[in-house]
Amino acid sequence: NLSEVGGSSPKIENSDAIIYRKEKNQSSLRNNLKRFMNTKLWQKNVPVNERIETFTTGNDRVLDVQMAYHDVLGSLAHTTMLYEVGLLQSDEFDVLQRGLKKILKGVETGKFTIEEHVEDVHSQVELQLTRDLGEVGKRIHAARSRNDQVLVDLKLFFRSEIELLVNIVFELFETLIAKSEQYKNVLLPGYTHWQVAMPSSFGLWFGAYAETLCDDMQLLQAVYKIVNQNPLGSAAGYGSSLPINRKRTTELLGFADLNYNVVHAQMGRGKTEHFLAFAMAGFGHTLAKLAMDACIYLNQNFDFIRLPSELTTGSSIMPHKKNPDVFELIRAKCNRLQNLPAQVSAVTTNMPSGYHRDYQLLKEIIFPALTDLKESVEMLSFTIKAVEVRENILSDEKYKYLFTVEAVNALVIQGVPFRDAYKKIGEQVENETFTPSIHINHTHEGSIGNLCLPEIKNKMQTIINGFAFEKVNKAIRKLKK
Repeated sequence: NLSEVGGSSPKIENSDAIIYRKEKNQSSLRNNLKRFMNTKLWQKNVPVNERIETFTTGNDRVLDVQMAYHDVLGSLAHTTMLYEVGLLQSDEFDVLQRGLKKILKGVETGKFTIEEHVEDVHSQVELQLTRDLGEVGKRIHAARSRNDQVLVDLKLFFRSEIELLVNIVFELFETLIAKSEQYKNVLLPGYTHWQVAMPSSFGLWFGAYAETLCDDMQLLQAVYKIVNQNPLGSAAGYGSSLPINRKRTTELLGFADLNYNVVHAQMGRGKTEHFLAFAMAGFGHTLAKLAMDACIYLNQNFDFIRLPSELTTGSSIMPHKKNPDVFELIRAKCNRLQNLPAQVSAVTTNMPSGYHRDYQLLKEIIFPALTDLKESVEMLSFTIKAVEVRENILSDEKYKYLFTVEAVNALVIQGVPFRDAYKKIGEQVENETFTPSIHINHTHEGSIGNLCLPEIKNKMQTIINGFAFEKVNKAIRKLKK
């Protein structure tokens, strides 16, 4: 009974099994399947020490589930190519495609799991195929190594995660643009050296973070272009003597280009994660700064903005407290994201070319960080929508020196040399005779009176169009048919 070794009995009487089954009898198929289930893809005749197996597998079973969808996509493309170059027979190809699409449906409905005795997602997919289809299930591994399998899985996974991230960042961007427009005429203090400096506005504040997201998105797009290259067919890093067609799998998986040199393709492991870590750190820098600003502006000593009570938390001892925990946690998570490149470097520094098991640990660094980043963006967008701003902030006496530069510029317009105007207003400040005029006349691009929000929106839209997600998605839809 195969249920004793972690699975149900294969239905060898079904039509698919009849088509391709190469075994002479049922018992031979069962014995081969039992051996397959109890060994690793790379294992020979010597069983692996249990402690070694536990240590080297690490968290792969948990993390690899996130790549299951992409692993099956890679196998769909790979088996299509194998058939087209004559390494699979027509009946074998048809059966494998049906089997893989059945597994894919299980992944999409949340029914796919990696069993306790199985090492990784590649092994689970091949095991499931072999259970359902018999010996032909093992044929999907021809001309592949687990090395290029995980490379293509990661590339496809990162590509998908980047698309998700772009969509939720764009929602935050639109929220900031809307807030900038809504409060474009509401002034607040601007600071340098954490001292009162010059007038700013909520339009400038919200709009600044919106445009900063454009820069972050531009960096992410550069990473996406690196991610969107096909490593499949590089095998263990030195290619294959089988007559495979790597350009065909590139086309089938919707990659923009190929990692041509097979050693280069393997060297992409670790470097791809490093590039992605830098892009994520960029977002972390922006979001942490915005969260910090919000914490300060919510402070009663500033009282620039307010949050609805339901978006704050209380104190176990102080009944008046309304704490901005959401901004504090976003700040902490995003500060941690800024350390991400250093974490990746700590694993990959001074490695020679070729594959090394060290790379496995990068999933433990990058995967949770992607979740943190997406959640932080979503929560920031949700919370910023509810932010209310306070008007007439600058009517407070302590902000009167915000307008000294306005006074200097007024004299310059009258023909007074700037240095003389600067000295005159400076003397008024020192003598405490300065009387501000709160009239603001900023008209140049990107200033209080000319926020250039349409231009910023156009900049972001141009960047997003540059990802060309639809081309990728069209290829994947066709592959899944």
